[in-house]
Amino acid sequence: MPAAFRDIEVEMTFLRADEGGRSTPCYSGYRPQFYYDGRDSDAQHTYIDTEMVNPGQTVRAYLSFFRPDYHFGKVKENMEFLIREGSRTVAKGKVLKILDLEKSAAEAVKKKQKTTL
Repeated sequence: MPAAFRDIEVEMTFLRADEGGRSTPCYSGYRPQFYYDGRDSDAQHTYIDTEMVNPGQTVRAYLSFFRPDYHFGKVKENMEFLIREGSRTVAKGKVLKILDLEKSAAEAVKKKQKTTL
């Protein structure tokens, strides 16, 4: 489960079913893969100003990574990314702001060090 941090703020547009996307809405708490640099990574979504997003809609959201230490220094503002379910792209987006990613990554490293002692 991701930490309580809001790692990044993004804007993304969900593809309609006829574009290969979902046919049902997504809700805050949705945990698909955040895809960039040829890699998928899990990220939990918290939608801003709404709890639900329909296919075809554009939304702003906070994403919380399950492995924030992996993303620190790699995810940048204005970077484009995909949201995927397996190999299927369901949304396209852009990073608007880096929020708590540095704190979140540091916390993840501390936890990892404690478990290896």
